[in-house]
Amino acid sequence: MSDLPLGTPAFEGEIGRLIGESTPRPLRAPEPPDGPNVLLVMLDDVGFGSMSTLGGPVPSPAFQGVADRGLIYNQFHTTALCSPTRASLLTGRQHHRVHMGGITEIANSFPGYDSAMPPEAATVAQILRMSGYATGCFGKWHLTPSWEQGPAGPFDRWPTGMGFDRFYGIIGAEASQWEPAVYDQTTPIAPHVGRDGYHLNEDLADRAIEWMDRQRAAAPHRPWFCYFSTPAVHAPHHAPLDWIDRFSGAFDGGWDELRSAIHARQLDLGVIPSGTVSTGRPDEIPAWDDYDERYRPVASRLMECFAGFLAHTDHHIGRVIDAARGDGRDTLIIYLSGDNGASAEGTVHGAWSAPSFQNGVHEDPEWLLAHMDDFGTARCENHFNVGWAWALDAPFQWMKQVASHFGGTRNAMAIEWPSRITATGGLRSQFHHVVDLMPTILDAAGVEVPARVNGIEQMSLDGVSMTYSFDADGPSERTTQYFEVLGNRGIYHDGWMASCFHGRVPWIRMQAFEFDGPQEVWELYDIRNDFSQAVDLADEHPDVLARLRELFDAEAERNGVFPLRDAGSPRGGDFAVPGPLGGVSSMTYTRAHVRMPEWSVVSLKNCSWRIDAEIVAGADDHGVVVCQGGNMAGWSLWLDAGRPMFTYNCFGHDITTIAAPDALASGSHSLVVEFAYDGGFGAGGELVLTVDGEAVAGARLERTVPIVFSMSGETFDVGCDTGAPVGPYGHGGVCSAEITGVTLTRLDEPSAEVRRLVAEGLVRAGFSTQ
Repeated sequence: MSDLPLGTPAFEGEIGRLIGESTPRPLRAPEPPDGPNVLLVMLDDVGFGSMSTLGGPVPSPAFQGVADRGLIYNQFHTTALCSPTRASLLTGRQHHRVHMGGITEIANSFPGYDSAMPPEAATVAQILRMSGYATGCFGKWHLTPSWEQGPAGPFDRWPTGMGFDRFYGIIGAEASQWEPAVYDQTTPIAPHVGRDGYHLNEDLADRAIEWMDRQRAAAPHRPWFCYFSTPAVHAPHHAPLDWIDRFSGAFDGGWDELRSAIHARQLDLGVIPSGTVSTGRPDEIPAWDDYDERYRPVASRLMECFAGFLAHTDHHIGRVIDAARGDGRDTLIIYLSGDNGASAEGTVHGAWSAPSFQNGVHEDPEWLLAHMDDFGTARCENHFNVGWAWALDAPFQWMKQVASHFGGTRNAMAIEWPSRITATGGLRSQFHHVVDLMPTILDAAGVEVPARVNGIEQMSLDGVSMTYSFDADGPSERTTQYFEVLGNRGIYHDGWMASCFHGRVPWIRMQAFEFDGPQEVWELYDIRNDFSQAVDLADEHPDVLARLRELFDAEAERNGVFPLRDAGSPRGGDFAVPGPLGGVSSMTYTRAHVRMPEWSVVSLKNCSWRIDAEIVAGADDHGVVVCQGGNMAGWSLWLDAGRPMFTYNCFGHDITTIAAPDALASGSHSLVVEFAYDGGFGAGGELVLTVDGEAVAGARLERTVPIVFSMSGETFDVGCDTGAPVGPYGHGGVCSAEITGVTLTRLDEPSAEVRRLVAEGLVRAGFSTQ
């Protein structure tokens, strides 16, 4: 094994004092590698039975095209969650081993979960780039620790710091498809501004195709590696109306009928073994026949939005694949249908506002019924009902987050490689895991795994190359694989699978269960004869189950899974990962601070707080002085024809705006918004707006956002409002006033003046509440 990067070769000519006394060495560019181009496509939150190729209701011509020209793998697995799958895919190591036991947003201070991927685990992009490949990443990253996502970096764990020459996409978990928080390399941009009909799917495909074309023309002999990982079809389920309407009425029969139809088609297509049983619906999910008829049209439309979104996504991936095939060079194409199973995070009734369920709030279905016309548009961040996730994960149990069962981890994959895969259109049933893709790609490229990268000794790989499977179906070279996410655990070994569902269903947030408690039951399945984990053999083979549980503990110890944690485990105090502010409770910001991630600014949640803005303005000024969040949740201090206004937006439902009665006279002014918190979690309080020392407006907030304003990239801005506007002022919200500075402060207690106003009932009187 070599070290990377390679050093500068010795000069082989002769050097004298003068040119005439010297012998030159012809300078040649390094010989490019002889490996194929590699296009690695991965979707987000797509269940095994979603695409038509796997019996699903959504036509998938791009995925089908790869399968027809290559192979389908029907026993391929992910980790059951976004960031862990991506970390394992890119490094070839188990996700806990590279510190990504969960998504970056829920990191804690233990090594398996701190989200800081170590330099001892170089990515496939780093290795390929140092071996002569061009490298590009387009789409969703979701591997940068939260404290490193701000404009000050460091950028070591951004795509450009982990081996990619080119990055264009989102850095976090999800995005509005209409108003995404895109980065070009490490620079925030707003590609949707001024572009009617913009959609992120189309933009990402355009940029990837453009990059490929530049590689073809500028370096025709140099192979490239393109990682195209779409934020689609993670919620919000945004798609053009004409794509959604293609599925009008298709799901009116409900999720039970859909799952049965998918299972029947899977058997007919032969993508699951004959005799495979469709596992039963969990008790926590209502039968369609028992679901309130009043809300069935809502559920059907939410599923239509998802289907339209997935069809639209596959279409634009098809454009990228066509461009890759047209490059003129041998090309390996890997199309992974998801990073985990379908998502049930949208609650039993579905969701209009993603931040609602992300903060543990389930929306009133009456609200969804009244706002059905918003679904799929920029006016909401919709997510379908849990029943649809269960249906789309047919024939397996459970869904995303549930790593113990295949509904969370089984994702179909198609691979084509014209020069190597000749038995096209075949099915492969070897048991494999996303950890195996990195060594497969390096094997195909003819690149050795380096012993050291940048002088740092590398961890051993956990993945095994899958290239042996290109020739024939048969026994798998992966014989053991553990699974763990949020306490859900499983272990596969030599055809057996032991599974333990921890107890929390994915649509209930922040719920803690006792490990080894009465709700945990270890099950045992013979996967060789039970493709879908339908028959629990724990009672028949207790000795096998005992050995597998011991093996799980050994694998967990070896890979850094311990200490086990779930969604309710502590993440504060000594359990917390570093914050970029280091505990600072007050900070002043200027117009230099735009597109600041939520985690990088002083948090105004679950506390009393104060916003101080020093501005120079008058009666003609307008626009946003400072804001955080977007149209689904956030707050904004803004000017309307010189009048100071403050809006607090709670999940897009409860929107309170208070306004000063008069416009500002021209000159310097001090605007203060102070909030006196009731105490507790996500509780209410009293809001007061002060202009030049005089309280001019106030209101009561009955509840506040406790955890996150946005996971879709809505940010903190001074002097404008990027993304979806928090308040009723339209896009951009560029402020015409001069902004000297804005200070955010977490308060131990409200000021004496605000306490007096509250005590005298003046805040509840509202001043001039709108």
